[in-house]
Amino acid sequence: MSPSPKESPKGLNRREFLASCAFVGGAGYLALRSAQMLPELSGLTVAGPDGAFPEYILAKPESVIYTTCLQCHVDCQVKAKHWDGVLAKLTGNPYSPQNYLPHLPYGTKLETSAKADGKLCAKGQAGIQTYADPYRVRKVLKRAGPRGSNKWQSISFDQFIKEVVEGGKLFKSLGDNRSYPGFAEVYALRDRSVAKAMAADAKKVGKGTLSLAEFKKRHAAHLDKLIDPDHPDLGPKNNGFVFQAGRIEHGRKEFLKRFVHDSFGSVNAYEHTTICEQSHHIAFSEITGHKTHHMKPDLLKTEFVLFWGTGAFSANFGLTPMSERVTTGTVERGLKTAVVDPRMSNDAAKADFWLPVKPGADGALAFAFMRWMFEHNRFDAKFLSNANRAAATADREPSYTNATHLVVIEEGRPARLLKASDLGIGKDDQGVVMKNGKPLAFSAEDKSHPVEGDLFVDTTLKGIQVKTPLTILREEAMSRSWDEYESITGISLNLLEPVVRELTSHGKKAAIDMYRGPVQHTDGFYAGASVITLNVLIGNLDWAGGLSKGGGHWHESGGKPGSAYNMSKLHPAKFAKFGPKITREKARYEDFSLFREKGYPAKRQWYPFTSNVYQEIIPSFAMGYPYPGKILMTHKGTPVLASPAGNKMIEMLRDPERVPLFIASDIVIGETSMYADYILPDLSYLERWGTPHVTPDVTTKTSKVRQPAAIPLTEEVEIDGERMPICLETFVIAVAKKLNLPGFGKDGFGPGMHLDRMEDWYLKLIANLAAGDKPGEVVPDASEEELRIFRAARAFLPKSMFSEERWKKAVKPELWKKVVYVLNRGGRFVPAGGAHDGPYMKSKLGTMIHLFMEDVAAQKNSMSGENFAGVPTFRGQFDTSGKPLDRDGKYPFALITYKEPFGGQSRTISNYWANIALKNENHILMHKRDAAKLGLRNGQKVRLVSALNPKGRFRINEERVLDLVAPLETVEGIRPGTVGVSWHYGHWAYGSCDVEVDGQRVRGDKRRAAGLCPNAVMDVDPIVQDVCLTDPVGGSAVYFDTMVSVEPA
Repeated sequence: MSPSPKESPKGLNRREFLASCAFVGGAGYLALRSAQMLPELSGLTVAGPDGAFPEYILAKPESVIYTTCLQCHVDCQVKAKHWDGVLAKLTGNPYSPQNYLPHLPYGTKLETSAKADGKLCAKGQAGIQTYADPYRVRKVLKRAGPRGSNKWQSISFDQFIKEVVEGGKLFKSLGDNRSYPGFAEVYALRDRSVAKAMAADAKKVGKGTLSLAEFKKRHAAHLDKLIDPDHPDLGPKNNGFVFQAGRIEHGRKEFLKRFVHDSFGSVNAYEHTTICEQSHHIAFSEITGHKTHHMKPDLLKTEFVLFWGTGAFSANFGLTPMSERVTTGTVERGLKTAVVDPRMSNDAAKADFWLPVKPGADGALAFAFMRWMFEHNRFDAKFLSNANRAAATADREPSYTNATHLVVIEEGRPARLLKASDLGIGKDDQGVVMKNGKPLAFSAEDKSHPVEGDLFVDTTLKGIQVKTPLTILREEAMSRSWDEYESITGISLNLLEPVVRELTSHGKKAAIDMYRGPVQHTDGFYAGASVITLNVLIGNLDWAGGLSKGGGHWHESGGKPGSAYNMSKLHPAKFAKFGPKITREKARYEDFSLFREKGYPAKRQWYPFTSNVYQEIIPSFAMGYPYPGKILMTHKGTPVLASPAGNKMIEMLRDPERVPLFIASDIVIGETSMYADYILPDLSYLERWGTPHVTPDVTTKTSKVRQPAAIPLTEEVEIDGERMPICLETFVIAVAKKLNLPGFGKDGFGPGMHLDRMEDWYLKLIANLAAGDKPGEVVPDASEEELRIFRAARAFLPKSMFSEERWKKAVKPELWKKVVYVLNRGGRFVPAGGAHDGPYMKSKLGTMIHLFMEDVAAQKNSMSGENFAGVPTFRGQFDTSGKPLDRDGKYPFALITYKEPFGGQSRTISNYWANIALKNENHILMHKRDAAKLGLRNGQKVRLVSALNPKGRFRINEERVLDLVAPLETVEGIRPGTVGVSWHYGHWAYGSCDVEVDGQRVRGDKRRAAGLCPNAVMDVDPIVQDVCLTDPVGGSAVYFDTMVSVEPA
């Protein structure tokens, strides 16, 4: 490490603070200063001789900036307290319903809120160490050896921008004479009008309505701009730029899409969602007719909650807000809970019921629930019989379902909804129900003519076999005996019956919450849909105490009647991007020329229903299907560490022939960025901007703000006379200006509206929050005293980050004081108590629920040509073509993973206050009886092995091999036949190993390498063999379908 700079008796300025930071080390000085401050701060809490307490500086509003956490995706609002320019303490924001129950009124004075601390979990409080990590990268790093060698040289930001824009022989000094692509080369198609015309015709070529010859004739002058002129529907060469983000969030996400999609013209910008729980989102989206992708129990009013593969005290959306609501509900109104989880989690240990299901059998367990409900008539028949909106309104139901809409059965499968025109009793856009045994035409959205249908129908009408969705569900539920259900799930009827009876004993005031557990399987979409269906069967949607879509948020991107700015329209000459994404998501294989040439099966899976298929990006890029990539840029994510079988990506990334140019945006040298050609330093979440959204667990309207709350630790650079710290936004602005991309720089938003700095973007978003969605919904102006506090609280920030004069220029003059009002509170929040409207949720979904999902039923699996099922079903676990996975019994244990409440994501390994203080390494959990059979003892070092990784080790680079070894922990609280490993240990980078920078050795901290990451034993799909098992509908990466063995190390 570099030596620490001398202290300044008047505090720290930026130059002093970072004087020692050639690479890392200056951030470590921050941690040192924080420790030195503790005695002084502690002394302020002790009464003097006269009994009076000295003024506590951290309880002054001038010492507080409200921002938003990012230690996990709950995004708690935090109060960042600083002393003498140093970030000293993180607590919860009392204005926020996530962190203070009930939260303070929005108009509460800053002097009052400064003295009220909201709750914050251990990892949230330890976020100071994410910011103050001594291994933070400050300058741009360029590799000084082969990829993955951990040899680096620091270079200037200007040199970096020049090299990645121009490309060429970037590593000639290393004996590498290959020419690397630059952004200027990949930015091939630049004329917007040409792009628009080519996009329209290329789509026709893909669908076969325009011949390739005719396309080439029309666009002869621009064929060289295409990836493949013989397949113009694959798009322009611009698509060769692939941006892969991890935990990117709203505000920043839209900024990057502006750059990648709308300015550069690439379709390839991604988030990480399939790594977390994407199939859960897609299941909600399909069942709600694409009206929402996430719902949560109303924990303020519910009487019973079944946590399915998740919990209020575990990784979810999330621990900090949900835990208090559950414990308060349990104590004050007798709330009961149950948990479905193979492991006795924190939630299961406190629950009234625990169902330790076999991993991968969640869908079957859901149908076992349904069987009991159908057998005992414990479902809401009145709710389910409503066939249209008018009927729902008549019954005072906010939502309704298609449970009674007749479905056509073709070749034994539910294929499509019956149309009234099929029977000659109505129009094409009308459906049909049976009413008292007779077919009746109706319109689902009809508000004037209530129609109810018969629930159970299996008949033939004019030669067409039809059934209702509820009939199809009942048939599936009844297709297995109770003995079969017990064999599949491991749950006997004696265990199940009390739980399902409890679920159906509270009317609308019961709900099931699910997250990763049931959906990170190959059948994740169907398992998730089956669990959601249980909520539908008890009719709890939109009811207080039932399932809620949440309170929602104000729309920071604008486009609403009251918005100050419509950000989507503030982009001159927006690019007409076209072509499939490299992951083939949100695209039908049948709509492209590749299908017409090759037919089924495709080379790789196409994912028409999902997005952000994170685990497919690098393998698809490296394989060159459906086209080769040229520039890969990762940001705030580490797919090599986070993806199941992510170690398979290492050889891909190490090979410049497969991944020509690799840039990583990171705050450290991480497990993926260590293989990059360049590392672009980024700001941590405590140093930058954002407008993250709220989860449905929060039932009142909430908009969050992330804003600079700590001194930026990256190098300060200058772009066109504007000084700013290096970060992702700085990079985007620099590249955009170098290429003269529209939407950035002078007149970037339109005439007289420039985009030269990150706050030019983010302050407009916050102005939209201040203005509100509706006319007259504006927040008050900040008073003169609030303006004074606002300036004083940010006085320690360098001018490159805070200049009131410059910030004011980013928004309309009449909005500035309103923006300050929002910033001073860390967001915008409606008052507590505004969640309910009598017996209903105030914010309602109010839509038709689709127990039959017609769009899914109509689509074929690109790897088999077989149609997907359009109803919830259980068929076990399968490969990407739908064939059952082959299990030979050699590996007898089902592997599951989980997160400790104090850890998560790759970056929390630097948080010693949480990880080392609470648990310095993870263990392999195994039931005591299983361990005894194998002759293994508690605490013994053991190795995790699988069919993919029979030796329990993998190669990181030419010098290092990592062993998958950890101590065994024998417990009663895990299902026999199952082993569990927590996720967030077992690092081989992120400061855990030595690296060389500018010829100097920087020693790693071995504490960060403790434990193991189990992903390297997880199965790959047996067909494509270079990516993990994946749900073909929901797209989720599969964590819970690998069989393993445990051996003595």
